[in-house]
Amino acid sequence: MTSMRARAVAAGVIWAIFSILIGVFGLASYLDGQTQARFDELLASRHTQAVIEVANYSDSPEFIAGGIGDPVYRQPFSGQYWQVESPGGQIFVSQSLVDALLPRPQHPTGRIQISNFVGPTGEQHRRIQEWITLDDGAIWHVQVASSLQSLIADRQQLRGNLVLAFGLIAVVGVMAGFLQASTVLRPINALRRDVLSRWDSGDELDITAYPIEVSPLVTDINTLLERNREIVSRSRRQAADLAHAVKTPSAIVRNELEKLQNAGQPVANSIEALDRLDAQLKRSFARMRADGGNAAMHTFTDLDGALGRLIRAFSALARNEEKTLKSDVDTGLRVRMDQSDFEEVIGNLMDNAMKWSNKEIGIGAHVEGDDVVIRICDDGPGIPEEDLGVATLSGQRLDTSKPGTGLGLAIAADLAHAYGGKISLHACPWLGGLQVQVRLKVSGI
Repeated sequence: MTSMRARAVAAGVIWAIFSILIGVFGLASYLDGQTQARFDELLASRHTQAVIEVANYSDSPEFIAGGIGDPVYRQPFSGQYWQVESPGGQIFVSQSLVDALLPRPQHPTGRIQISNFVGPTGEQHRRIQEWITLDDGAIWHVQVASSLQSLIADRQQLRGNLVLAFGLIAVVGVMAGFLQASTVLRPINALRRDVLSRWDSGDELDITAYPIEVSPLVTDINTLLERNREIVSRSRRQAADLAHAVKTPSAIVRNELEKLQNAGQPVANSIEALDRLDAQLKRSFARMRADGGNAAMHTFTDLDGALGRLIRAFSALARNEEKTLKSDVDTGLRVRMDQSDFEEVIGNLMDNAMKWSNKEIGIGAHVEGDDVVIRICDDGPGIPEEDLGVATLSGQRLDTSKPGTGLGLAIAADLAHAYGGKISLHACPWLGGLQVQVRLKVSGI
């Protein structure tokens, strides 16, 4: 994961989920305990009432039921029961038990016992039982039971409410995490945009415009930008100086070879070798210029002007050779490429099309997604399908019937690649010859 925003949001979401889960389980456990305590408190209150009535009516136990006047004890199998056993073994029960009995007590103990059991209707119940000794020394057993269904229902409802509440909190937390990440990373995004814009302008970044945490980085970027500009400028000057230094002796050698050729000397192979040397040098200088210069910068070319001039120039050449150039170019197009490099690429490709065409060539330029796609077609012999993949490689001349070094396509492919573009070869679907497709990045993408 390389995105700072994604890391910040992911870390926030993971921490929020972890905290919410801990909170849900912790709060649910606490509330379950409180609900259980209230349930036991109510059950203990009912048990105390039954003990009081047993103490009051121990001489006339048949009146105990009347003393415990809670209506729930009169409803059959209401889930609320009491049962009393006298020292003589007589058992007195609430009307709600109908003809059932609660589990008989075990050995007498001197303390209150709380336990769960399966009631007469098959539901879980909770009971309090106690052996009590009255003032006359008589030992009675008193137990009160209550169904756990209401407690279970309350717990389920409580947990559902907790899940809903914490779910809403989680949604709000995730949204807050996105907002926080966007706010925190806003200076970084601004720095990225400023670096892109200031690379070409030559201005330094304003350190005071960024938070103090980013200031050391801004200082280093300013230093790096300045050093890169110096390196690029020095490289371009050296490439230009080297090109001029090579052109002069090359021209001298060419003149001498032409004189020898005019004098009847067999120097055709030497001239051809010199042509290939010049083409190779031209390709190398073009790659040096692209790799060390404008291709690394964010420069753009307006196709209305650059491509328009090329179309007008080649239209005139086509008329002189009794050929036709047709164009279909969208207006307002811009590509991420230096203008001189763009014109060299398209110029080479149109020159090849003009050279190999019979009567007609065509050029089109349109936007496709994030790219501007330029297609140059001709009605010439084309290139066999098995050779399309090697035609743009260095030194590949597939046909020697026409003059040239075979490096035009290679130079164009190198320059396009240096700007993140691509050149591909296909059979032209409407003219029948070769179609060269140049794909370059749209300005601002």
